[in-house]
Amino acid sequence: MSNFSQRLPSRLGKALQLLSTVAAISPLVLSATSFAADVKTPAIPGVVKEGTLVQFIKEGFEGTEGPIAAPDGSLLFTETRANRITKIAADNTISSFLENSNGSNGLAFAPNGDLITVQVNNNQVGVIYPKGREKVLTNNFEGQPFQRTNDLVLAKNGGIYFTDSGPGQGVVAEPKTGVYYISPEGKTKRVVGINEIERPNGIQLSRDEKTLYVANTGGEYVLSFSINADGTLKDRKNFAKIPNGLQKNEQGALSSGADGLAIDAEGRLYVTSNAGVDVFDEQGKFLGGIPVPHKPQNVAFAGKDKKTLYIVGRGAAYKVAVLTPGFAGRVK
Repeated sequence: MSNFSQRLPSRLGKALQLLSTVAAISPLVLSATSFAADVKTPAIPGVVKEGTLVQFIKEGFEGTEGPIAAPDGSLLFTETRANRITKIAADNTISSFLENSNGSNGLAFAPNGDLITVQVNNNQVGVIYPKGREKVLTNNFEGQPFQRTNDLVLAKNGGIYFTDSGPGQGVVAEPKTGVYYISPEGKTKRVVGINEIERPNGIQLSRDEKTLYVANTGGEYVLSFSINADGTLKDRKNFAKIPNGLQKNEQGALSSGADGLAIDAEGRLYVTSNAGVDVFDEQGKFLGGIPVPHKPQNVAFAGKDKKTLYIVGRGAAYKVAVLTPGFAGRVK
């Protein structure tokens, strides 16, 4: 036996001992890929107390998008690949809310109980629930089909803003991204021109509905627009800079990861990004971030008095207790 072979068991034992020591000191080193890793928040005044647990609920979902509060306070979100809308109750019980959702992504409840969704199986916006009231609201603009309808927000007057984020992953096509508005009368307008935003994604209204926010996944900023009386937009601004900047995504493209948007009762804007959930005040000032074990995709307030922030992404779901409830004026 060589001297190297004689020394191998000793070296291996020391290596394992060192690895065990590192794990004891920093357990997240070994659980960095675990969706179930427990993390705690820093203090963000008015948002979360220091040390608040970001509670892992479940992993293994087939897509995690479009979260909103249901009328009973539970959370609904979409499993796009499973063609299903899923429900999480207050006790973390998981159940199917709706099967055969036509690949629904973003969700919104109308005052009459209609569930309006953007649907990626054939790229349209329409009512998907309750049964018997299904209808298509729009599936094209000026005769051209949408490429990938993504997220939506419903205004008090019944108008709907939604994003088209361009070709889906693996689709070879010229990107034609944009933001659209369905008026209360049912007319579809393009309110942000083709390719004026690299990748429009999450979309949200301010509390007074005078401002529209759009997450630009391909850029460093969440954008804001002033809203005209007819629903069209003006005064584009770089509203809030994603603090972690641009990073390479799974496809190798530079991305801020800016995706889902939600607002609380004091008008703060919550943005999912590469770093977790970034929180901004109404002037776009960064207030702090809520860490998540894996990069999130979307976020919404639900639960009793909307004082639970649900975070979904990469097939997993989490929740965290917050100090300020979500805005009560709409489901998200």
